[in-house]
Amino acid sequence: MSQLKFRDDDNAVKPSRGFRLDRHNGKLMGVCAGIGRHFGIDTTLVRVGFVLGTLLGFGSFILIYLGIALIAD
Repeated sequence: MSQLKFRDDDNAVKPSRGFRLDRHNGKLMGVCAGIGRHFGIDTTLVRVGFVLGTLLGFGSFILIYLGIALIAD
């Protein structure tokens, strides 16, 4: 897995080594953008996951989001 190479002109999301908030590409605090960058997935999917988790989990994902925002970075 460490043999994966990314070209400079590749538009794929490049996963990072450590988790950090992505305040430049983030909407609110950069949590979803940071998670998307860390795992190499689209940020929109992470945001949709948080919205669905909040609606279906009776707001528990809001506490998780705030916890990540306060602890990370």
